[in-house]
Amino acid sequence: MLDAQDIHKSFGDGAILGGVSLQVRKGELVSIIGPSGCGKSTFLRCLNFLEIPDRGIINALGVTIARDGGPWRRADEQMAHRLRTHVGMVFQSFNLFPHLNVLDNVLLAPRIVKGGTSPSERDEAMVLLEKVGLGRVAQRYPVSLSGGQQQRAAIARALAMRPEIMLYDEPTSALDPIVAEEVLGVMRTLDDEGMTQIVVTHDMRFAQVASDTIVYMDGGHIIESGPPETLCVNPADDRTRRFLRTVL
Repeated sequence: MLDAQDIHKSFGDGAILGGVSLQVRKGELVSIIGPSGCGKSTFLRCLNFLEIPDRGIINALGVTIARDGGPWRRADEQMAHRLRTHVGMVFQSFNLFPHLNVLDNVLLAPRIVKGGTSPSERDEAMVLLEKVGLGRVAQRYPVSLSGGQQQRAAIARALAMRPEIMLYDEPTSALDPIVAEEVLGVMRTLDDEGMTQIVVTHDMRFAQVASDTIVYMDGGHIIESGPPETLCVNPADDRTRRFLRTVL
């Protein structure tokens, strides 16, 4: 479903990613864990070219973009746009538009892409809001919602573009554990439905329970990866063991 090969990214003189490779199968839920500043979020943003990798190849959903250190070209941006239409992104900050109600936030992306909103698209948006447990607040504005409700609305907005892959950058880090569980429940439902999902998270309980694969990053590299029952119980690398001792 997604194949990232030898991804490098630097900001100024600071190397953030030093050759990261990851393969994700269709329907898989992959959690990326690691200490703050290790490059997790940068790598996630590189997967849909919100950050432009310096070098490396990303192949996803029939789109291949190769970077060799050269300038970012118009043809590259066109290919990245094709990729983004199939990849949903949910951020730590909810990024909802405060002047739009929940339903209109969900409808915004289809409206921009297609130039209008049909009755069937409004119906589909309501179905998505029901899926994430927000059907009854569709006409309310973001300021009146809890943090968990706002994040679920952000997930519904991403799903409105009918993505084949969902990316999440610390989707529950700003939420208390009880509210975070509401958001994690939506992600588990999507996993049950076969959605391919990649999650940068500090929530080790979710990573252990919900993930098919956990990836441990440190210092801009993937140190190791594997199923939760292997990586969390018997990690192969000392760096992984030290990290897990601090969070489990």
